[in-house]
Amino acid sequence: MRTEDVKDYFRSMSFASPRDVYLAASARGVSQLGDFLAATSLVLALQERGAGSYAVAAVLAAAALPPVVLAPLAGRVVDRFDSRVVLTAVGVAQAACCGLMAYVRSPWLLVVLAALLAAGLAFTTPTFSALLPDMAGPDGIGRAMAISQTAGSIGSLAGPALAGVLVGLYGLQVPLLVDAASFLAVVGAGLLLRTRRVVVVSAPSGSAEPAWRTRSDPLLAMQIVMVGALTLTVNTTMVALVFFVRGSLGGSAASYGLIEASWTGMMLVGGWLAALRARGDASLGRLLVVGNLVIAGLITMAGLVPAYGWLFPLWAIGGFANGVGNNFLGVLAARRVPREMRGQYFAKFLAVVNATNLIGFVLAGVLVDRFSAAAVITGGGLAGLAAMTVLTLPTWRAASRPPAVGVTPAVTAPVTADL
Repeated sequence: MRTEDVKDYFRSMSFASPRDVYLAASARGVSQLGDFLAATSLVLALQERGAGSYAVAAVLAAAALPPVVLAPLAGRVVDRFDSRVVLTAVGVAQAACCGLMAYVRSPWLLVVLAALLAAGLAFTTPTFSALLPDMAGPDGIGRAMAISQTAGSIGSLAGPALAGVLVGLYGLQVPLLVDAASFLAVVGAGLLLRTRRVVVVSAPSGSAEPAWRTRSDPLLAMQIVMVGALTLTVNTTMVALVFFVRGSLGGSAASYGLIEASWTGMMLVGGWLAALRARGDASLGRLLVVGNLVIAGLITMAGLVPAYGWLFPLWAIGGFANGVGNNFLGVLAARRVPREMRGQYFAKFLAVVNATNLIGFVLAGVLVDRFSAAAVITGGGLAGLAAMTVLTLPTWRAASRPPAVGVTPAVTAPVTADL
Protein backbone atom coordinates (compact mmCIF):
# COMPACT_ATOMS: atom_id res chain seq x y z
CA MET A 1 0.00 0.00 0.00
CA ARG A 2 1.32 3.43 -0.91
CA THR A 3 2.17 5.98 1.79
CA GLU A 4 -0.54 8.30 0.51
CA ASP A 5 -3.11 5.51 0.76
CA VAL A 6 -2.15 4.94 4.40
CA LYS A 7 -2.43 8.66 5.13
CA ASP A 8 -5.83 8.82 3.45
CA TYR A 9 -7.01 5.82 5.47
CA PHE A 10 -6.13 7.34 8.83
CA ARG A 11 -7.39 10.76 7.74
CA SER A 12 -10.77 9.15 7.00
CA MET A 13 -10.91 7.91 10.60
CA SER A 14 -10.51 11.39 12.10
CA PHE A 15 -13.16 12.67 14.48
CA ALA A 16 -15.36 15.72 14.08
CA SER A 17 -14.53 16.68 17.69
CA PRO A 18 -11.59 14.58 19.02
CA ARG A 19 -11.51 16.37 22.36
CA ASP A 20 -15.13 15.55 23.08
CA VAL A 21 -14.77 11.89 22.00
CA TYR A 22 -12.01 11.26 24.54
CA LEU A 23 -13.66 13.38 27.23
CA ALA A 24 -16.98 11.54 26.88
CA ALA A 25 -15.21 8.15 26.85
CA SER A 26 -13.33 9.07 30.03
CA ALA A 27 -16.56 10.15 31.68
CA ARG A 28 -18.22 6.87 30.67
CA GLY A 29 -15.31 4.89 32.11
CA VAL A 30 -15.42 6.78 35.41
CA SER A 31 -19.21 6.42 35.53
CA GLN A 32 -19.00 2.65 34.92
CA LEU A 33 -16.35 2.33 37.61
CA GLY A 34 -18.60 4.20 40.03
CA ASP A 35 -21.67 2.13 39.15
CA PHE A 36 -19.93 -1.20 39.68
CA LEU A 37 -18.12 0.14 42.74
CA ALA A 38 -21.43 1.09 44.37
CA ALA A 39 -23.30 -2.11 43.46
CA THR A 40 -20.46 -4.42 44.55
CA SER A 41 -19.84 -2.46 47.74
CA LEU A 42 -23.53 -2.63 48.69
CA VAL A 43 -23.69 -6.38 48.12
CA LEU A 44 -20.51 -7.00 50.15
CA ALA A 45 -21.56 -4.69 52.97
CA LEU A 46 -25.07 -6.14 53.25
CA GLN A 47 -23.67 -9.66 53.37
CA GLU A 48 -21.20 -8.68 56.10
CA ARG A 49 -23.99 -7.01 58.12
CA GLY A 50 -25.99 -10.23 58.05
CA ALA A 51 -28.69 -9.07 55.65
CA GLY A 52 -30.54 -11.93 54.01
CA SER A 53 -30.42 -13.04 50.41
CA TYR A 54 -33.61 -11.07 49.71
CA ALA A 55 -31.86 -7.81 50.55
CA VAL A 56 -28.92 -8.68 48.29
CA ALA A 57 -31.28 -9.68 45.48
CA ALA A 58 -33.22 -6.44 45.99
CA VAL A 59 -30.03 -4.39 45.51
CA LEU A 60 -29.28 -6.17 42.24
CA ALA A 61 -32.86 -5.66 41.07
CA ALA A 62 -32.75 -1.99 42.11
CA ALA A 63 -29.72 -1.51 39.88
CA ALA A 64 -31.40 -3.09 36.83
CA LEU A 65 -35.07 -2.10 36.96
CA PRO A 66 -35.08 1.73 36.79
CA PRO A 67 -33.53 1.95 33.27
CA VAL A 68 -36.23 -0.48 32.09
CA VAL A 69 -39.17 1.29 33.71
CA LEU A 70 -37.97 4.80 32.91
CA ALA A 71 -36.93 4.14 29.29
CA PRO A 72 -39.90 5.96 27.64
CA LEU A 73 -39.51 9.04 29.84
CA ALA A 74 -35.70 9.05 29.64
CA GLY A 75 -35.72 8.83 25.85
CA ARG A 76 -38.02 11.83 25.54
CA VAL A 77 -35.97 13.87 28.01
CA VAL A 78 -32.74 13.14 26.12
CA ASP A 79 -34.34 14.15 22.83
CA ARG A 80 -35.98 17.33 24.09
CA PHE A 81 -33.57 18.91 26.57
CA ASP A 82 -30.08 20.34 26.33
CA SER A 83 -27.62 17.49 26.93
CA ARG A 84 -25.51 19.72 29.18
CA VAL A 85 -28.50 20.32 31.47
CA VAL A 86 -29.37 16.61 31.58
CA LEU A 87 -25.82 15.46 32.39
CA THR A 88 -25.16 18.09 35.04
CA ALA A 89 -28.54 17.93 36.79
CA VAL A 90 -28.63 14.12 36.92
CA GLY A 91 -24.96 13.90 37.90
CA VAL A 92 -25.44 16.27 40.85
CA ALA A 93 -28.50 14.29 41.99
CA GLN A 94 -26.56 11.00 41.76
CA ALA A 95 -23.63 12.42 43.70
CA ALA A 96 -25.99 13.62 46.44
CA CYS A 97 -27.67 10.21 46.51
CA CYS A 98 -24.31 8.45 46.95
CA GLY A 99 -23.31 10.86 49.68
CA LEU A 100 -26.54 10.09 51.56
CA MET A 101 -26.07 6.35 51.11
CA ALA A 102 -22.67 6.58 52.80
CA TYR A 103 -24.37 7.50 56.09
CA VAL A 104 -27.43 5.22 55.93
CA ARG A 105 -27.57 1.95 57.87
CA SER A 106 -31.01 0.57 57.02
CA PRO A 107 -30.70 -2.14 54.31
CA TRP A 108 -34.05 -1.31 52.74
CA LEU A 109 -33.37 2.43 52.65
CA LEU A 110 -30.11 1.58 50.89
CA VAL A 111 -32.11 -0.40 48.34
CA VAL A 112 -34.38 2.59 47.68
CA LEU A 113 -31.39 4.91 47.27
CA ALA A 114 -29.70 2.38 44.98
CA ALA A 115 -32.81 2.44 42.78
CA LEU A 116 -32.70 6.25 42.66
CA LEU A 117 -29.02 6.06 41.76
CA ALA A 118 -29.72 3.63 38.91
CA ALA A 119 -32.57 5.85 37.72
CA GLY A 120 -29.98 8.45 36.82
CA LEU A 121 -28.31 6.01 34.45
CA ALA A 122 -31.55 5.79 32.49
CA PHE A 123 -30.89 9.40 31.47
CA THR A 124 -27.08 9.76 31.32
CA THR A 125 -26.29 6.60 29.34
CA PRO A 126 -28.60 7.41 26.39
CA THR A 127 -27.36 11.01 26.47
CA PHE A 128 -23.73 9.99 25.99
CA SER A 129 -24.73 7.45 23.33
CA ALA A 130 -26.78 10.06 21.46
CA LEU A 131 -23.91 12.57 21.57
CA LEU A 132 -21.23 10.20 20.30
CA PRO A 133 -22.22 10.19 16.58
CA ASP A 134 -22.04 13.99 16.49
CA MET A 135 -18.67 14.01 18.25
CA ALA A 136 -17.21 11.38 15.95
CA GLY A 137 -18.70 12.38 12.61
CA PRO A 138 -19.70 9.92 9.88
CA ASP A 139 -16.17 8.65 9.23
CA GLY A 140 -14.98 8.21 12.80
CA ILE A 141 -17.98 6.57 14.44
CA GLY A 142 -16.53 3.03 14.43
CA ARG A 143 -13.31 4.05 16.18
CA ALA A 144 -15.21 6.30 18.59
CA MET A 145 -17.38 3.31 19.54
CA ALA A 146 -14.25 1.25 20.22
CA ILE A 147 -12.78 3.99 22.43
CA SER A 148 -16.02 4.37 24.37
CA GLN A 149 -16.43 0.60 24.81
CA THR A 150 -12.82 0.28 26.00
CA ALA A 151 -13.29 2.98 28.62
CA GLY A 152 -16.55 1.39 29.80
CA SER A 153 -14.96 -2.07 30.02
CA ILE A 154 -12.01 -0.77 32.04
CA GLY A 155 -14.41 0.90 34.45
CA SER A 156 -16.53 -2.26 34.71
CA LEU A 157 -13.46 -4.37 35.49
CA ALA A 158 -11.90 -1.93 37.95
CA GLY A 159 -15.10 -1.16 39.91
CA PRO A 160 -15.67 -4.56 41.57
CA ALA A 161 -11.96 -5.00 42.34
CA LEU A 162 -11.76 -1.53 43.93
CA ALA A 163 -14.96 -2.22 45.88
CA GLY A 164 -13.47 -5.39 47.38
CA VAL A 165 -10.37 -3.52 48.52
CA LEU A 166 -12.17 -0.45 49.90
CA VAL A 167 -14.95 -2.37 51.68
CA GLY A 168 -12.33 -4.64 53.25
CA LEU A 169 -10.30 -1.69 54.51
CA TYR A 170 -12.91 0.94 55.33
CA GLY A 171 -16.39 -0.57 55.19
CA LEU A 172 -19.20 0.86 53.05
CA GLN A 173 -18.81 4.59 53.69
CA VAL A 174 -15.56 5.27 51.81
CA PRO A 175 -16.43 3.46 48.55
CA LEU A 176 -19.78 5.27 48.39
CA LEU A 177 -18.06 8.62 48.89
CA VAL A 178 -15.63 7.69 46.11
CA ASP A 179 -18.65 6.83 43.98
CA ALA A 180 -20.13 10.26 44.71
CA ALA A 181 -16.91 11.82 43.43
CA SER A 182 -17.18 9.75 40.23
CA PHE A 183 -20.60 11.23 39.53
CA LEU A 184 -19.18 14.72 40.01
CA ALA A 185 -16.70 13.78 37.28
CA VAL A 186 -19.69 13.15 34.98
CA VAL A 187 -20.98 16.60 35.89
CA GLY A 188 -17.59 18.05 34.96
CA ALA A 189 -17.68 16.27 31.60
CA GLY A 190 -21.18 17.59 30.95
CA LEU A 191 -19.96 21.14 31.52
CA LEU A 192 -16.80 20.72 29.43
CA LEU A 193 -18.28 19.00 26.38
CA ARG A 194 -18.58 21.41 23.48
CA THR A 195 -20.84 19.07 21.50
CA ARG A 196 -24.41 19.47 22.71
CA ARG A 197 -27.84 18.17 21.87
CA VAL A 198 -30.58 20.77 21.78
CA VAL A 199 -33.19 18.88 19.79
CA VAL A 200 -36.88 19.43 19.29
CA VAL A 201 -38.67 16.39 17.86
CA SER A 202 -40.74 17.33 14.86
CA ALA A 203 -43.97 15.57 13.94
CA PRO A 204 -45.72 15.02 10.66
CA SER A 205 -48.57 17.35 9.81
CA GLY A 206 -51.75 16.57 11.70
CA SER A 207 -50.04 14.19 14.10
CA ALA A 208 -48.68 14.58 17.62
CA GLU A 209 -46.38 11.59 17.16
CA PRO A 210 -42.84 11.67 15.69
CA ALA A 211 -42.40 10.35 12.16
CA TRP A 212 -39.84 7.68 13.02
CA ARG A 213 -40.12 4.58 15.20
CA THR A 214 -37.64 1.77 15.78
CA ARG A 215 -40.00 -0.50 13.86
CA SER A 216 -39.67 1.94 10.95
CA ASP A 217 -36.26 0.37 10.35
CA PRO A 218 -36.59 -3.46 10.21
CA LEU A 219 -32.83 -4.01 10.56
CA LEU A 220 -32.60 -2.03 13.81
CA ALA A 221 -35.80 -3.61 15.12
CA MET A 222 -34.52 -7.13 14.43
CA GLN A 223 -31.15 -6.32 15.99
CA ILE A 224 -32.83 -5.26 19.24
CA VAL A 225 -34.74 -8.56 19.33
CA MET A 226 -31.53 -10.52 18.66
CA VAL A 227 -29.62 -8.60 21.32
CA GLY A 228 -32.34 -9.34 23.87
CA ALA A 229 -32.35 -13.06 23.07
CA LEU A 230 -28.56 -13.30 23.09
CA THR A 231 -28.20 -11.28 26.32
CA LEU A 232 -30.65 -13.64 28.01
CA THR A 233 -28.60 -16.63 26.83
CA VAL A 234 -25.25 -15.16 27.86
CA ASN A 235 -26.35 -14.03 31.33
CA THR A 236 -28.03 -17.34 32.14
CA THR A 237 -24.79 -19.04 31.16
CA MET A 238 -22.54 -16.68 33.10
CA VAL A 239 -24.33 -17.48 36.37
CA ALA A 240 -24.04 -21.23 35.79
CA LEU A 241 -20.41 -20.95 34.68
CA VAL A 242 -18.99 -20.49 38.18
CA PHE A 243 -20.69 -23.69 39.36
CA PHE A 244 -19.53 -25.54 36.24
CA VAL A 245 -15.88 -24.48 36.49
CA ARG A 246 -15.51 -24.72 40.26
CA GLY A 247 -17.80 -27.66 40.96
CA SER A 248 -18.09 -29.89 37.90
CA LEU A 249 -14.63 -29.36 36.38
CA GLY A 250 -12.62 -28.77 39.56
CA GLY A 251 -11.12 -25.45 38.48
CA SER A 252 -9.66 -22.95 40.92
CA ALA A 253 -11.02 -19.48 41.64
CA ALA A 254 -8.13 -18.06 39.63
CA SER A 255 -9.02 -20.28 36.67
CA TYR A 256 -12.61 -19.07 36.74
CA GLY A 257 -11.47 -15.44 36.90
CA LEU A 258 -9.13 -15.92 33.93
CA ILE A 259 -11.87 -17.58 31.88
CA GLU A 260 -14.16 -14.61 32.54
CA ALA A 261 -11.33 -12.20 31.76
CA SER A 262 -10.67 -13.91 28.42
CA TRP A 263 -14.18 -12.97 27.27
CA THR A 264 -13.85 -9.35 28.40
CA GLY A 265 -10.33 -8.96 27.05
CA MET A 266 -11.20 -10.31 23.63
CA MET A 267 -14.29 -8.07 23.53
CA LEU A 268 -11.91 -5.11 23.50
CA VAL A 269 -9.82 -6.66 20.72
CA GLY A 270 -12.93 -7.38 18.67
CA GLY A 271 -14.25 -3.86 19.11
CA TRP A 272 -11.01 -2.29 17.90
CA LEU A 273 -10.61 -4.60 14.92
CA ALA A 274 -14.23 -3.93 13.94
CA ALA A 275 -13.44 -0.21 13.87
CA LEU A 276 -10.55 -0.55 11.44
CA ARG A 277 -12.65 -0.83 8.31
CA ALA A 278 -15.94 0.80 7.43
CA ARG A 279 -18.55 -1.42 5.79
CA GLY A 280 -21.98 -0.94 4.31
CA ASP A 281 -25.04 -1.43 6.49
CA ALA A 282 -25.98 -4.68 4.74
CA SER A 283 -22.56 -6.19 5.48
CA LEU A 284 -22.68 -5.09 9.12
CA GLY A 285 -26.17 -6.52 9.59
CA ARG A 286 -25.23 -9.89 8.10
CA LEU A 287 -21.98 -10.10 10.05
CA LEU A 288 -23.96 -9.45 13.23
CA VAL A 289 -26.20 -12.41 12.41
CA VAL A 290 -23.19 -14.66 11.86
CA GLY A 291 -21.52 -13.43 15.06
CA ASN A 292 -24.63 -14.09 17.15
CA LEU A 293 -24.91 -17.62 15.77
CA VAL A 294 -21.24 -18.21 16.60
CA ILE A 295 -21.68 -17.00 20.20
CA ALA A 296 -24.74 -19.20 20.78
CA GLY A 297 -22.93 -22.18 19.25
CA LEU A 298 -19.85 -21.66 21.44
CA ILE A 299 -21.99 -21.49 24.58
CA THR A 300 -23.66 -24.76 23.59
CA MET A 301 -20.24 -26.39 23.17
CA ALA A 302 -19.03 -25.01 26.52
CA GLY A 303 -21.41 -27.20 28.50
CA LEU A 304 -19.94 -30.32 26.85
CA VAL A 305 -16.20 -29.79 27.51
CA PRO A 306 -14.37 -32.39 29.66
CA ALA A 307 -11.93 -29.92 31.26
CA TYR A 308 -12.00 -26.21 32.06
CA GLY A 309 -8.99 -25.53 29.82
CA TRP A 310 -11.24 -25.92 26.79
CA LEU A 311 -13.27 -22.94 27.95
CA PHE A 312 -10.42 -20.47 27.34
CA PRO A 313 -10.49 -20.64 23.51
CA LEU A 314 -14.30 -20.85 23.46
CA TRP A 315 -14.67 -17.78 25.66
CA ALA A 316 -11.94 -15.89 23.79
CA ILE A 317 -13.69 -16.42 20.44
CA GLY A 318 -17.07 -15.61 21.99
CA GLY A 319 -15.74 -12.40 23.52
CA PHE A 320 -14.15 -11.39 20.23
CA ALA A 321 -17.46 -11.91 18.39
CA ASN A 322 -19.27 -10.00 21.14
CA GLY A 323 -16.90 -7.04 20.82
CA VAL A 324 -17.27 -6.94 17.04
CA GLY A 325 -21.06 -7.11 17.39
CA ASN A 326 -21.22 -4.30 19.95
CA ASN A 327 -19.21 -2.03 17.67
CA PHE A 328 -21.32 -2.83 14.63
CA LEU A 329 -24.53 -2.24 16.59
CA GLY A 330 -23.33 1.21 17.57
CA VAL A 331 -22.29 2.09 14.04
CA LEU A 332 -25.63 0.97 12.59
CA ALA A 333 -27.55 3.00 15.15
CA ALA A 334 -25.41 6.08 14.48
CA ARG A 335 -26.01 5.79 10.74
CA ARG A 336 -29.69 4.90 10.71
CA VAL A 337 -31.42 6.49 13.72
CA PRO A 338 -32.49 10.09 13.00
CA ARG A 339 -30.73 12.58 15.22
CA GLU A 340 -34.03 13.71 16.75
CA MET A 341 -34.81 10.19 17.96
CA ARG A 342 -31.46 8.93 19.24
CA GLY A 343 -32.34 9.38 22.90
CA GLN A 344 -35.49 7.28 22.63
CA TYR A 345 -33.72 4.59 20.60
CA PHE A 346 -30.78 4.24 23.00
CA ALA A 347 -33.06 4.34 26.06
CA LYS A 348 -35.11 1.51 24.55
CA PHE A 349 -31.95 -0.44 23.74
CA LEU A 350 -30.67 0.01 27.32
CA ALA A 351 -34.04 -1.12 28.67
CA VAL A 352 -33.94 -4.34 26.63
CA VAL A 353 -30.40 -5.12 27.79
CA ASN A 354 -31.20 -4.46 31.46
CA ALA A 355 -34.46 -6.41 31.35
CA THR A 356 -32.87 -9.47 29.77
CA ASN A 357 -29.93 -9.18 32.18
CA LEU A 358 -32.30 -9.37 35.12
CA ILE A 359 -34.41 -12.17 33.64
CA GLY A 360 -31.26 -14.14 32.85
CA PHE A 361 -29.94 -13.88 36.40
CA VAL A 362 -33.27 -14.91 37.92
CA LEU A 363 -33.76 -17.75 35.45
CA ALA A 364 -30.26 -19.05 36.06
CA GLY A 365 -30.81 -19.05 39.82
CA VAL A 366 -33.92 -21.17 39.39
CA LEU A 367 -32.36 -23.57 36.87
CA VAL A 368 -29.05 -24.13 38.69
CA ASP A 369 -30.97 -25.33 41.75
CA ARG A 370 -32.79 -27.96 39.64
CA PHE A 371 -30.31 -29.06 36.97
CA SER A 372 -26.58 -29.54 36.61
CA ALA A 373 -24.53 -26.49 35.63
CA ALA A 374 -23.47 -28.26 32.41
CA ALA A 375 -27.11 -28.86 31.47
CA VAL A 376 -28.00 -25.22 32.14
CA ILE A 377 -25.13 -23.99 29.95
CA THR A 378 -25.80 -26.41 27.09
CA GLY A 379 -29.57 -25.89 27.31
CA GLY A 380 -29.16 -22.12 27.36
CA GLY A 381 -26.84 -22.28 24.37
CA LEU A 382 -29.28 -24.46 22.43
CA ALA A 383 -32.16 -22.10 23.26
CA GLY A 384 -30.08 -19.15 22.10
CA LEU A 385 -29.03 -21.00 18.96
CA ALA A 386 -32.67 -21.78 18.17
CA ALA A 387 -33.66 -18.14 18.68
CA MET A 388 -30.80 -16.88 16.50
CA THR A 389 -31.70 -19.40 13.79
CA VAL A 390 -35.33 -18.28 13.74
CA LEU A 391 -34.29 -14.62 13.54
CA THR A 392 -31.57 -15.12 10.93
CA LEU A 393 -33.68 -15.05 7.78
CA PRO A 394 -35.79 -11.95 8.63
CA THR A 395 -32.67 -10.11 9.83
CA TRP A 396 -30.75 -11.09 6.69
CA ARG A 397 -33.59 -9.76 4.55
CA ALA A 398 -33.84 -6.58 6.60
CA ALA A 399 -30.13 -5.94 6.10
CA SER A 400 -30.73 -5.67 2.35
CA ARG A 401 -33.28 -2.88 2.72
CA PRO A 402 -32.29 0.79 2.78
CA PRO A 403 -32.67 2.66 6.09
CA ALA A 404 -36.00 4.22 6.90
CA VAL A 405 -36.39 7.86 5.97
CA GLY A 406 -35.73 9.89 9.11
CA VAL A 407 -36.48 13.44 10.06
CA THR A 408 -32.86 14.49 9.52
CA PRO A 409 -29.66 12.64 8.62
CA ALA A 410 -28.58 10.31 11.42
CA VAL A 411 -24.93 11.35 11.57
CA THR A 412 -24.42 15.07 11.22
CA ALA A 413 -21.78 17.65 11.94
CA PRO A 414 -21.48 18.33 15.66
CA VAL A 415 -23.50 21.05 17.31
CA THR A 416 -21.02 22.94 19.44
CA ALA A 417 -21.25 25.83 21.83
CA ASP A 418 -18.68 28.04 23.47
CA LEU A 419 -17.99 27.26 27.09
